Amino acid sequence: MNAYLIFILILLAVSWLVDLTVEWLNLRHASTEIPPEFDGIYDADKYAQSQRYLRDNTVFGLVQSTIMLPLTVAFILLGGFRLLNNWAQSVSDSMLIAGLVFAGLLILLSKLVSLPFSIYDTYVIEERYGFNRTTPKTFVLDMLKGLLLTALIGAPVFALVLWIFDSLPHAWLWAWAALAVIQLFLAFIAPVVILPLFNKFTPLENGELRERIEAYARTQQYNLSGIFKIDGSRRSTKSNAYFTGLGKTKRIALFDTLIEKHTVGELLGVLAHEVGHCKRGHIKKHIAYSLASSLLMFFVLDFFINRPGLYEAFGVAGTPLYAGFIFFGFIYTPVNMALGVIGNVVSRKHEYEADAFAAETTGQAQEMVSALKKLSVDNLSNLTPHPLKVFLHYSHPPVLQRIRALFG
Repeated sequence: MNAYLIFILILLAVSWLVDLTVEWLNLRHASTEIPPEFDGIYDADKYAQSQRYLRDNTVFGLVQSTIMLPLTVAFILLGGFRLLNNWAQSVSDSMLIAGLVFAGLLILLSKLVSLPFSIYDTYVIEERYGFNRTTPKTFVLDMLKGLLLTALIGAPVFALVLWIFDSLPHAWLWAWAALAVIQLFLAFIAPVVILPLFNKFTPLENGELRERIEAYARTQQYNLSGIFKIDGSRRSTKSNAYFTGLGKTKRIALFDTLIEKHTVGELLGVLAHEVGHCKRGHIKKHIAYSLASSLLMFFVLDFFINRPGLYEAFGVAGTPLYAGFIFFGFIYTPVNMALGVIGNVVSRKHEYEADAFAAETTGQAQEMVSALKKLSVDNLSNLTPHPLKVFLHYSHPPVLQRIRALFG
């Protein structure tokens, strides 16, 4: 049997087993007792609900991965990729056009397979716990907008990378440079072009909250032009805040649900945390790490992209570049997972730093802690995740560790 195929099948099985083990440990580690830090915040019924929410999401995720594993293996072994490639090549002799057809068919097939899971997650689990506000119209429009963006942005980028690998020497380096420029450009325009397709961004209105924020921003010499409220309540009752954009397009987005449920002091703490990410250079560090990771990926890709054995593993004749990119994704999984773990370690460190920045610059650590507690309760967060789950998957530290760090 083909060595690449053996490696890929083993990798798929091991990934599933690791996921199963981690999720089982995480469920077993969930404490049925309310942590003392949440006394008076979480009542017994609400905390029990959070445990059920954790269990339902975990079981659903495991069922999904258990279904997807044999489907993926069957698609590989029964010649699914060969069939897609034959269809793509029947459309055009052009490598670029055939590549776009191949990738497009694969994306549509993936969306079709994942659609029932997305519907169940939104309209059964999220609905059961009172989170869902996504109307069927919004659900469909979000999916169509996502596909449209893939066609308008993803297709030209994919075609460009294919052309580079087909035409230029040292293609991996040129492809990385091109994608780095595109990535930075998209990060710059996303807040004003892409994200508004999904959410309405409204400048924070005048009032006590804006006055407190403006006074705080002056002390930190932070440009306030990008403080926005977004209509997160269109899809969910969950609350959040995030930083996005670069340079003149940078924005701090506060969900309307966050503003509704928190005091001015708590909201100031949340915003100060986001400002902390900017002031401590976390955004630039994240971009640098992402660019370095993609450079490594293209370097390794260049080694495998013309290996006939890789294509034979998927039953595809010849070495069509467009298929090679997809196949490479399978064998690159361990490296990608390792980079993800490293990225999460760094991200958790940055979250502690942003928390400390917020507490130091506002002088109100208790307000920050209060906001973290309310967010955890409102979102039914798991307060006691297993350390292995945190290590592998958490980009933010567990809330109890963040609270204890603020008072440490």
